[in-house]
This record gives sequence, structure tokens and C-alpha cells, in this order.
Amino acid sequence: MVVILSSRSERFKQGKALRHKTPREAHAELKGSMSRDAVALLAKSDPDRVPELVPERYARMMLNPFAFLRGAAAVMATDLAAQPMVGLPVQAGGDSHLMNFGAFVTPEDNILFDVNDFDETLPGVDFTVDLKRLAASVAVAAFSAELSKKQARAFAAETVKAYRWHMAALAKLSPLEIWHSRIDLEQEIDVIGGGGLRRKLAGVIAKARGEGLSKDDNFPHLVSGDDPKIVDKPPTIFHLDQKADAHHRLRGERVFAAYRKTLMPDRQRLLDRFTMKDLAFKAVGVGSVGTFCCVGLFLTGDNEALFLQIKQAQNSVLERLGSKYGYKGHQGRRVVEGQQMMQAASDMFLGYTQDEDSGRQFYVRTLKNRRLGGVSEISEAEALSGYAQLCGRTLARAHARSGDPAAIAGYMGKSEVFDDAIASFAMAYADQTVVDHAALVKAKTLAKGGKSTAKKAKAA
Repeated sequence: MVVILSSRSERFKQGKALRHKTPREAHAELKGSMSRDAVALLAKSDPDRVPELVPERYARMMLNPFAFLRGAAAVMATDLAAQPMVGLPVQAGGDSHLMNFGAFVTPEDNILFDVNDFDETLPGVDFTVDLKRLAASVAVAAFSAELSKKQARAFAAETVKAYRWHMAALAKLSPLEIWHSRIDLEQEIDVIGGGGLRRKLAGVIAKARGEGLSKDDNFPHLVSGDDPKIVDKPPTIFHLDQKADAHHRLRGERVFAAYRKTLMPDRQRLLDRFTMKDLAFKAVGVGSVGTFCCVGLFLTGDNEALFLQIKQAQNSVLERLGSKYGYKGHQGRRVVEGQQMMQAASDMFLGYTQDEDSGRQFYVRTLKNRRLGGVSEISEAEALSGYAQLCGRTLARAHARSGDPAAIAGYMGKSEVFDDAIASFAMAYADQTVVDHAALVKAKTLAKGGKSTAKKAKAA
């Protein structure tokens, strides 16, 4: 917990003084042993996932180095443990790559751009951890878009610069002003120069307003009629067999009843206007594939729908940073509290629960269909750069809510020294990600070949 009692100028000086302990240039080098086995690190979480979906997880990660990076938060957390820390803690997102930001509509009908994934969130983590993952993801995305290394490095530096400048601006505000600050997407369009990104964000706004949801195969569709149900679209959306063992089913009514108790009374009253009608499994993301995730369909008496996503919460990968980062409480509550700390306007149905049969812990939120398209869809250099800078400003706003913006701004300073150092790290980690992705492809290709050979031998 950050307790701020001294003046902004004093805290700025305190942050600046931390450069003596951890010079800004120290962040440029990728430290630690990169001979670690990334494939083995990934495999450690396999036993905790639904076995049938583990191959799907790896299939998604094998697509390209950026897809690998998205699914390899645990690998990067292991690597970040060896990197220099400043000593300025924040509520960290834990998985702040480019695609874990998105747009959503607030109850006041504003469209905000914000951090949008909190599975790995953890309090008390150095601000550089999230920033290095974001910068590395920018460099890897540029590689995947077949841009030059010079462009990739420049984009990573621009992202850090956007974070640094926005943090400096926030440091001048009062705590209440910081808390109420937000990134309004419609206002961002007015200041973004790139035409490609302008068009992309305009499409996001249209989707956030509810236009075109029926055309999105990632969002559940309903069987129309007197008894609406979620349409099966295997392998991503399908109904569970309630006669299966406890690890392959979920007693929805009981689990959602426990979740209801974690909501504020006004939210309980609102939820009571809906009745649960259906429950289906939904495979999500890249890194989360195989964790237990379901979508509950809730309807009013007039068949007005509410979709609630119930997602398994496991230990944060940031616990790999060291023994002091362990979280002892309910993992679903960790995610809920982290989201409420970092987001400008949190989901009104955010809560947590547990399945007593399997022992799994979950968090619950409204199922949203609000994310920006894949990085491949904004591969134009100018659009990718503008989007990355938007993410940098957004991360600064999220960190300023829990951390000390004046001290962080003091450490980073007014020059580009810090930007340049993190950009160097990002490029080194992007190169390492290419190597790790190739190792995964090779391992899975050999494993598949071995199984085919064994199958042929058995048949013979």
C-alpha cells in the first residue's frame, strides 16, 4: 500500500533519488539466464487446465511470436524476476500486452479505453513490470507485422514516452482528479493523427454502442423461440455434461447464488430481475485457454438478456517475481479488487465465487464484446504506433490510481533516457520471444510426429 503524505515536489525528488540505486540505463539489458526452458515453464500450468483444451491453447500460441507472447505471461514473469526493480509499487495488471486493452461503455453511456484483463493482477508490484511487458509486446507486434527493427524499437520507445508524459501530467493533479481521470475514446479520435487508427477506433465505438454484435462469432448467439438457449459453437462455445465428474461440470445455480452475496445490495436487487436460463462453456483468449470459463444466460420475463461470464481465477503469474509477492486470499477476489483499483469505471456486476465440488475459484463479470481487433488488423505502421501510445497513456492512468505518480515521474524524468532503456529491453525480449516461439513449434511438431509414428506402429 502506498501512503502519500509529503508534497508532490518532495515525492518527485524522492523518485529522482532512486536513480542512484537503480540507474535508468540499467533497464536496457535483458538480465538472467535465457537458457531456461520456456516450453517446460508453459507446461507447468497444463494440469490445472481442462485437458481437452490444452492442445487448443498451444495451437493458438504457435500461430506467431505475438500469439506466443500473449499466452506466455508466466514465462515473462519468470524472466522479469531477474530484471532490475525501482522500488515504486503499483497495482499491476500482470499481463499488460497490447491486446489486453479495450473499449467499453460505462453506465453513463461514455465509451472508455482502459486496461481490460486482470487475471494476473497483483498489488505491490514495481511499475516497470507492466511497462516492460507492454513495450515488449509492441516490439513483437511490429515484428509480426513485418516492420523493420528500427521501427519496432521506435514504437516501443514512443509507447514508454507516452506513459512517461501522461504520468508527469497526472502527477500535477489532486488524488481525486487522478481517480476520476479517464481515457475517453471518442475524444481520442480527435487527437489521433493516423487515418487507419481513426477508422479502427470508429469501428470500435460503433461496436461498443451495440452495433454488429450479432455478426461476431466470438459472442454467444441464442436459439430463438419460447425457450432461448446459447447456441453451441465447438470448440469455443459448448454445453457442459452435468453428469461428468466435478472437474468437467459446474453447478451454475449454486455457484451464482454464492456470487450474488459478494455484490452490493443495489446490484443484488438489479440481478434479481433476471433468472438464469442456460450455462455454456466458453474458451477465451490465448493464455486463458483451458482454464474453466463459462457464460451464464440470464433473462427477464420479457426475454431481455444478460450474459455473465464466470472465469476461473488461479494464482497470479506475478508470484514468480519472488516469495514476497504471494497472495493468500480468494483468487477471484484478487481479480475483482485489482480491476476496481485499475479501471476508471469497473463492471457493475463484478464479483467472485467458488465451486465447492471442484474447489475452483472464480470471478464474475458482464460478458463484453468490446475489444479492438487483432494486431494483424492494425498492422499499418502509423496505426500500430498510435495504438501503442494510447495503451501507454492508459497504463499510466491505471498505475497512478494505486501508485505515487509524482515519485514515478521523478524517477523517469524529462529526458528520453528511460524510454530508450526500456526500448532496448523490449527489442532484446522480442528477439527472445522469437526463439521461444520457435522452440514451442518444434516441440509440438516433434510430439505430434512421435504420436503419429506410435499410432502407425500400433496399427502394424
